Amino acid sequence: MFSTSTQRKFWTFSDETELARLREKHNLQYISKHGSNTDEYQPYNIFLSPEEEGLLLKQYELHMKEFCKRFSPPMPKGVVGTAFHYFKRFYLYNSTMDYHPKEILATCVYLACKVEEFNVSIGQFVANIKGDREKASDIILNNELLLMQQLNYHLTIHNPFRPVEGFLIDIKTRCTLPNPERLRSGIDEFLEKVFLTDACLLYAPSQIALAAVLHSASKEQENLDSYVTEILFIDAGPDKLAILIEAVRKIRSLVKMVENPVRERVKIIEKKLDRCRNQENNPDSEIYKRRMRETLDEDDMPYSGTSRMSLDTSGVTQVLSPSAS
Repeated sequence: MFSTSTQRKFWTFSDETELARLREKHNLQYISKHGSNTDEYQPYNIFLSPEEEGLLLKQYELHMKEFCKRFSPPMPKGVVGTAFHYFKRFYLYNSTMDYHPKEILATCVYLACKVEEFNVSIGQFVANIKGDREKASDIILNNELLLMQQLNYHLTIHNPFRPVEGFLIDIKTRCTLPNPERLRSGIDEFLEKVFLTDACLLYAPSQIALAAVLHSASKEQENLDSYVTEILFIDAGPDKLAILIEAVRKIRSLVKMVENPVRERVKIIEKKLDRCRNQENNPDSEIYKRRMRETLDEDDMPYSGTSRMSLDTSGVTQVLSPSAS
């Protein structure tokens, strides 16, 4: 049940201001730790600003969407939703300058496959990644425990897909809407976009599902207002109904505002990130390799070559190496 879940208790926030405050806090913590020789009045000449981190994460969310869409074998929707949850949660409490999203992204998807019981081996998984697959495997497996720790081991995710099915069954049973199945394409389109917003950190899965159903009905020029007020929530008080309606309105507004970041701007941010990222967490840096040599036998040492690894996103050329193309 979502109402008693760790998702509700620890990972559902009051508003977008709270999310922005958390992201800014960890941005500043990174700068404070690594910027001892930086002009305290102009730190963003060297380091990424919270806005730049946000744009970078939006770009990598698009990479994640395309990677999951083209994954072989076909990836269930629940895996995709769970991966997005993990990715968004991780970067509430970590900076992209500390952990590059190109590496955390793949780890989020791999962990989501396990948690959602989509049984693919690490070999099958990295077969979907361009470049050196041994290196990809090392990066993912080395980051897996870190990711679980940063999620506080709260790995069970309640996605909106099951509530959507419940709403469709209920509409078929208690509503006069003809052919409710025609709503599916609009629902799928809405949910694909909703994971590019912060809605999953702010609203219950059932609220997101209802927003998707109402959005799709609107696209089909159907009105389900009477179904919601006179059938679905007939026993709800006016206050509860008002809260629900406002939540649905805000979710639909978030989706409506989704825009792809300007690619040229993202390229500039990526180059800036290459200069200011934490080299201790960069698999291609000498510091990282030396640290691994100290903790592993030579035979067990992760791949340390210079070949590149990239998510196969059919045309997106972002590479998983320190220098972005």
